[in-house]
Amino acid sequence: MARQNINIGSSANDGTGDPLRTAFDKINDNFIELYGADNDINTLDANMDVNNYAITTGVTNGDVTITPNGTGSIKLGAMKFVGTTMSSDDSSQITLAENIQTTGTLNVSGATTLATSLTLASGSTVTSILDEDAMGSDSATALATQQSIKAYVDSQVTAQDLDFQGDSGGALAVDLDSQTFTIAGGTGIDTAGSGQTLTVNIDSTVATLTGTQTLSGKTLTAPTINAATMTGTVTVDSLSFADNTITTNASNANLELTASGTGTVELLSNTNVTGTLTTADITTTGTHTVTGQSDIDYVRIKDNKITTNSTNANLELAASGTGVIDVKNAMTTVGQTITGTVGITGQLDVDNISISGNGIIATNSGGGVNINPNASGQVTIGGTTVSVPGTLLAGELYANNKIYLGSGAKIQSAVTNEDIILETLGTGSVVLDQVSITDNKITTHVSNADLQLDTDGTGLIDILTPTQTTVGSAGGANALPATPTGYIKIKIAGTTRVIPFYDEV
Repeated sequence: MARQNINIGSSANDGTGDPLRTAFDKINDNFIELYGADNDINTLDANMDVNNYAITTGVTNGDVTITPNGTGSIKLGAMKFVGTTMSSDDSSQITLAENIQTTGTLNVSGATTLATSLTLASGSTVTSILDEDAMGSDSATALATQQSIKAYVDSQVTAQDLDFQGDSGGALAVDLDSQTFTIAGGTGIDTAGSGQTLTVNIDSTVATLTGTQTLSGKTLTAPTINAATMTGTVTVDSLSFADNTITTNASNANLELTASGTGTVELLSNTNVTGTLTTADITTTGTHTVTGQSDIDYVRIKDNKITTNSTNANLELAASGTGVIDVKNAMTTVGQTITGTVGITGQLDVDNISISGNGIIATNSGGGVNINPNASGQVTIGGTTVSVPGTLLAGELYANNKIYLGSGAKIQSAVTNEDIILETLGTGSVVLDQVSITDNKITTHVSNADLQLDTDGTGLIDILTPTQTTVGSAGGANALPATPTGYIKIKIAGTTRVIPFYDEV
């Protein structure tokens, strides 16, 4: 919004100026423009303070941004800022009067003049660059030019000699600037040069490690010989080596093979021993073929049989530590007695019974599984539940048609909501301890014994049977006849009681 002027008329109170309301409305608009309440871009925002020659933001820690329009510049006196470039309108030089510290990379595209010295992070302070061929100033703060370094090195090489000396001939020297150092060969040695390489060779008159030479009449003292090939009989002290035979040269002397320290004597191929072989402890690796009989202490191995070599001695197979005896093939045994725990992984077949996993199964067609105790022994089935999916024949579980259940045991249907049926053949009854169940009748199985119906704790006996509201010849149950039809004798809590009964209506 542009600034609005107030018309004050031509003279005081001449009535030609703006009315008071119009004048004060223009004043309010100008103040709004000044304080930025209308958010117009040509006003000072309420967050900007211009006072005492300073422009300050009114927001704590807020930035003051001065942005030109388009390609315009920001000018502060003769200084001009365009994007990230700073320049001067009235001079070719910008002077920074204070120390400058930069944390980034300083790139200088023009010449650089240092008025005093150059100090890097470490090392000496550089104050000048000198061009002295002899480098005579010996300055700790001046750098040398490339030409000065080359001239100085050339002069030093020209003045140097190479001093050397051989086994004979005294001290020798070669002027590096004008002379050549020659390495000449001697007896059995030739030298050859090519490019920057000098090769020293041994000629055919000298025995080499890889060449083939014949030595005659030589004495070798404490030599080390690797992969030697010897022909004929070779004698080493009292041993003779001829072809594939090792013999002793001393009469009746033993031939001993002994390893050093904890080492062992190893026979790595087929070994044929004729006569008696006496050895200390032997550790062998590989396959051993023995033709005939092998006796090891009291154990004899012959053909495919292992027997004891002592009369009536037991033959024991034992593994070391936690090891086990692992029989890989089918085993046929006679009259075995096993003491201890036998662990079998897989299936165990005994005659017509197969034990696999946690099942005992008859393997013959139609075969049964019988569990029979000896004499008065009992068959005890553990676990909280015994499931019999088919018909349970008591006579097959225990003699005399009796089933014995341990303490806390119960017979429970393995199928939800299924009945448990205890049934006898013919006219027999199901007897539970001293109670007999025949068809739909429960009687005591002991002569003259009472039949008791009892509950656990505070439970009651619930008789589920149809009822009626009247009785015979008397009408309603609330007007009973003077004399009932009869009385039922019953014990309640151990005391004999009588209960009257009436004819059914």
